[in-house]
Amino acid sequence: MFVDRVLIELRAGKGGDGCSSMRREKYVPRGGPDGGDGGDGASIILEAKVGVNSLAAYANRHLYRAPKGQPGQGSLRHGRKGRDQRLLVPPGTTVIDAEQQFVIKDLKRDGEQFVVARGGKGGRGNAHFKSSVNRAPRESTSGEEGETRLVILELKSIADVGLIGKPNAGKSTLLSRISSARPEIADYPFTTKHPNLGIVDVDADRSFVLADIPGLIEGASDGVGLGHEFLRHVERAGLLVHLVEPAPVDQTDPVENYRTIRTELREYEPSLADRDEIVVVTKSELGDAEAVRESLREESQGEVFVISAMSGEGLTELIEAIMARVESRRQRQIASGEEVSSTRDTAGAATSRQRAKRQPPHLTGPTAALSDEMQAKDFSVDPVDASNPEEST
Repeated sequence: MFVDRVLIELRAGKGGDGCSSMRREKYVPRGGPDGGDGGDGASIILEAKVGVNSLAAYANRHLYRAPKGQPGQGSLRHGRKGRDQRLLVPPGTTVIDAEQQFVIKDLKRDGEQFVVARGGKGGRGNAHFKSSVNRAPRESTSGEEGETRLVILELKSIADVGLIGKPNAGKSTLLSRISSARPEIADYPFTTKHPNLGIVDVDADRSFVLADIPGLIEGASDGVGLGHEFLRHVERAGLLVHLVEPAPVDQTDPVENYRTIRTELREYEPSLADRDEIVVVTKSELGDAEAVRESLREESQGEVFVISAMSGEGLTELIEAIMARVESRRQRQIASGEEVSSTRDTAGAATSRQRAKRQPPHLTGPTAALSDEMQAKDFSVDPVDASNPEEST
């Protein structure tokens, strides 16, 4: 199940109470106060983690409590503090205060984290209050209450490129053809119910992340057809690839469909209308593809690609054009001081784990050189040096 917006309540742990205790021990006539401090309450931490693809883990549970701190005890024994509770969310999650409706934190990169609800401080024991004029204090303080916050977790997919267009324009088919993603594909509109991400490998050193955004319709900017739920995932895409079907099933005009999507983007977020865009006519095997291409070229005042995900026509040229735009944007980000994350961090980590894989004992150490031709009796050196039989002869 894909979930991209949840409302949850977070309660940090309460601090443990301080202890009021007096030392009473045989042969110690002046024991004095020995009450320990209470432990701090646990905090709740939100962390972005690659591999977490949805907020589905928080869909059926709306209250999260962190452990409280333990109270102090006599003999100056401090209470144990609560263990912080860490909640993992996908990169691209925005944390919003549900009451005041302001953004608390935007977790964009893998490993980025912050304390969303801080645990209460532990109370002080009566040993803290002793002085030269108050040698037997009885007072102690209670632990502080932890923070309670009602927050909205909203996921906006992080991708270099976003595929947009009317329903049934061929977005999912194109994603499945040029990446390893396998979205649901069918011959009816609104097959895609949620964004799908895929990594497109151009060559050994170049790749980009492609997001398949569910089909948009007229009125999407006003929430028609779950418009806000879909448009939210377009915001982070640096490049928009606008797919236009040359012969829509509903007999609508392809150029008018292009204008409709552009209008919805502008009304939802004015900056999306100025976002870098590549216009693509899909299903080139249909006879009207070239005529639609010329009409869109006049409408968009730019280059228009014609592709066929079925036969593969034009896919190589489109991928190279997208990669060129993505690399240009990355260079601008680096020049402005922004951090550009690699699309293959997880693959690199897996490779390093494979290199560090432990070899079985018979393939390492003195027995590694043993074979049918070289037996143990053929070695005239210590077993420690048996791995170098050539040096022993």
